[in-house]
Amino acid sequence: MQHWVTYPLLTYPLNPEFVAPEGLRRYAQAAEAAGFRGIAFTDHPAPSQKWLDAGGHDALDPFAALAFVAAVTTEIRLIPNIVVLPYRNPFIVAKTAATLDALSGGRFVLSVATGYLRSEYRTLGVDFERRNELFDESLAVLRGVWTTDSFSYEGTGFTAQNVTANPKPANVPIWIGGNSALTRRRVAQFGNCWNPFPAPPTLAATARTPVLETLDDLAPMIDDLRRHTEAAGRDPDSIDITFGTGLPGPAHQKFSPAAHLDALEAMAALGVTWNSTNIPGDSLEHALESLERYGADVISKQ
Repeated sequence: MQHWVTYPLLTYPLNPEFVAPEGLRRYAQAAEAAGFRGIAFTDHPAPSQKWLDAGGHDALDPFAALAFVAAVTTEIRLIPNIVVLPYRNPFIVAKTAATLDALSGGRFVLSVATGYLRSEYRTLGVDFERRNELFDESLAVLRGVWTTDSFSYEGTGFTAQNVTANPKPANVPIWIGGNSALTRRRVAQFGNCWNPFPAPPTLAATARTPVLETLDDLAPMIDDLRRHTEAAGRDPDSIDITFGTGLPGPAHQKFSPAAHLDALEAMAALGVTWNSTNIPGDSLEHALESLERYGADVISKQ
C-alpha cells in the first residue's frame, strides 16, 4: 500500500500559513520524510462565494503549487486532486503536465475528473452539460500530443493541425476520478488508476454521484472495474485504485494505528493500492505533527 495526502488548504476562510512558501516547503518535506509517496492539491480556479459559505474551500493553483513542491523534494509524487479537464484547453494541460514531469524527474501524476460545480463552469465559460464530451476529447488530445509529432485534432472550439509539442513525457500516469460507472469504463480503457472519492449521501446528492462510504460500497465497484478492464484487453492488476480507511485520522483523539493497519489490509485484499489520509488544516504545526504521527505509527508499520 502506498500513501498520499492532499494539502490541507481545505477551509474557508483560508489559513494564511498554508499559502506561505515556508509553510508549503515544510509540509511537503515532512510528508516525504514520513513516507508518503504522493502529495496532492485541489483545483478550484473560480469558486463561488455561495459554495465557499456552504462549506467549500479556497485552493492554490495545483500546477504552480506542484512546481514549487518539485523544487523542494526529491521523491514524492506530484498529484493534482483533481484537475477538472474541461476547464482548460487540453493542449495547455498537456504542455503543463509534460513540463512538470520533465522538471521533477518523472514524478508528475495527472489526476483528472469532470468536476461538478456548475457555477465554476459558468465562470470559466465552459458548457457544464457538455462536460463528458469535453473530458473525453481532452483525454484523446493528451494521449495524442504526448506520443505523436504533427498531431491533428478537430475539437470543440479549437482546431489543431500538425502540432508537435515537446518535451514528450516518458510516462505520466493518468488517474481518473469519480464514482460513476462511466468513470470506471474510462479507467478501463485509458487510465492508470481509478481515483474515487468518499461520498456520504449528502455529498453524493450535491455532487450528483453514487454514494461511496465503506468497503462494502467499494467492492462491487471494483468488480465492475475489473470486468471492464478485462473486456478492454488489459490486466486488471495493472490498474491502481485509491481509497481511504474512513477512520479517525492522526489528529483525532480516537485515532487507532492498529485499526488503520487492519483497514489497510482489508483494502489491499480488495485491490486498493493507494491510501489517502486526512490531515488537519487548523494550523501548520498540527498538520506537521499529524504527518509525522501517521508515518511513524502506520506507514512504517506495514
